[in-house]
Amino acid sequence: MDFTYAHNNTSEPERTTPTAQFNRVGFCVELEEIISSANLREIPVADRETLTFLTSLLSALQPKNILELGTAVGVSAAAMLSVCKNARLTTVERDKNFALEARENFKKLNISPQITLVEGDAGEVINNLTERFDCIFLDCAKVQYVKYLLALKRLLNDGGVLLADDVLLYGYVGGEVPVPKKRKMLVEHIREYIRAVTSDEELSTVILNVGNGLAMSVKK
Repeated sequence: MDFTYAHNNTSEPERTTPTAQFNRVGFCVELEEIISSANLREIPVADRETLTFLTSLLSALQPKNILELGTAVGVSAAAMLSVCKNARLTTVERDKNFALEARENFKKLNISPQITLVEGDAGEVINNLTERFDCIFLDCAKVQYVKYLLALKRLLNDGGVLLADDVLLYGYVGGEVPVPKKRKMLVEHIREYIRAVTSDEELSTVILNVGNGLAMSVKK
């Protein structure tokens, strides 16, 4: 399968935090099989620690309307709905192969009625959305994060949560690991996003050392 996600094209191993060994939520057999298949094929899905945090947070928040940018094969969408039984989820994916597989996975998990999967460029899709969301999970092309921020703030309800995945990117962004020359521009775009959300007076933001890094922003 041809990957179109820039951060997947790297020889570096996934970043592992000291707490990853403890933060390992389990899912139903069907979803575990989907996760295993994705990992074996190196499809870029959220790692186990990130899914653990995501499901724990959403168990408490119980958002009614969720937006996800970057469906891949549907792992994180399915994980979120596993703890939000009454939620509606809109997810956006630009890769046709991923979207096709995600639809099949949603059918296997019997969650298709709760999901609207939109195929297309995330930037174009969010500019045309009018509904508001209680939670937004941002996990698409990292270089675009900061470009999407204004539109995402518009779509987020007051008190809503915006979660941006992979913001520490293999340890490059926080200085744990030297940045390869070919990743310098991508790292700078992520740092720009972090600067934007941590200085935005409309948001309360914390950067979490979870998985490959999460930026959690609450709209005031």
